[in-house]
Amino acid sequence: MDLLNKKLLNSIMSSDWATYAELCDESITCFEPEALGHLVHGLDFHKFYFSPSSEKKPNPPQVTMCDPHVRVIGNAAILTYVRLTQTVGPNGAATSAAEETRVWQKVGDSWKHVHFHRTPVAKT
Repeated sequence: MDLLNKKLLNSIMSSDWATYAELCDESITCFEPEALGHLVHGLDFHKFYFSPSSEKKPNPPQVTMCDPHVRVIGNAAILTYVRLTQTVGPNGAATSAAEETRVWQKVGDSWKHVHFHRTPVAKT
């Protein structure tokens, strides 16, 4: 499950919509900072961030899952971890962190990403 989730995170970091859409169920739901406290349904909200007008970075940020924990319950898996995102910009290197919970569901022979909740970790 860790490798599949890493593939998902890499698709986000590299703006690879085809891979992201392939890994996600069309009815995906989420709570994330960009949704401003609302539960978002479906892929349309997410596709905006992959749009051609979005800035493509020649060196996409690097992402690391810290201390991932997987719990499989029947045909579902819950993956929790802290996501570290490293970027290099005009002011040098920076790292941000977010607490993430992702829910995957076994559909036929493959796993689909069906829900996630992401909360940024406040800098101290």
